[in-house]
Amino acid sequence: MGRKILFLHGFFASGQCVPAQALRESFEGRVEVLTPDLPMHPKDAISFILSLIDQEKPDILVGNSCGSFYAQMLVPIVGIPALLGNPHFQMTEFLKQRLGEHQYKSPRKDGNQKFVIDEVLIEEFAELEAIQFARCNPSYRDKVWGLFGEQDTLAHFEPLFLEHYTQSYHFPGGHTPTAEEVRRWYVPLIEKLFTFTSIN
Repeated sequence: MGRKILFLHGFFASGQCVPAQALRESFEGRVEVLTPDLPMHPKDAISFILSLIDQEKPDILVGNSCGSFYAQMLVPIVGIPALLGNPHFQMTEFLKQRLGEHQYKSPRKDGNQKFVIDEVLIEEFAELEAIQFARCNPSYRDKVWGLFGEQDTLAHFEPLFLEHYTQSYHFPGGHTPTAEEVRRWYVPLIEKLFTFTSIN
């Protein structure tokens, strides 16, 4: 298995979330799928992802929601194409409505399931939001693909995505894809992205 995918989960999720598990199962024996738990704080998450990319050298980034927010910013830095599932480009608005203590929706390896959303965290996301498209350049317009759920009630950022990138796709699901939706919609697009990048 020479090829690798790095999957970046959403804010409330972990590397054991349903989409991560479905990707690992779908590519088992063909492609190695890395699904780490991401740090909660965005700058820590970016540093962690950059270190992991340097170490593991994945071929493609796949994100969901907040993970897609990170992936989009990293593409021009690391030179890796990406599939952005339901990217959430305004995490501050999402978090402002959810101040207080929460629990992750899937198990994390460190066993810590509780976390707190506070103003400090929101400000950290605000700093990154302000510069999230600063490194965009024309050479990556067709190497970052967006996949948007038609029943997504949380993130509605396809128009903003299309200001910077050209490849937009839809699937008939919600914000967090089910295992079946991952198999039916994410996996074929990832395989297509592998083929696209190998000939470009």
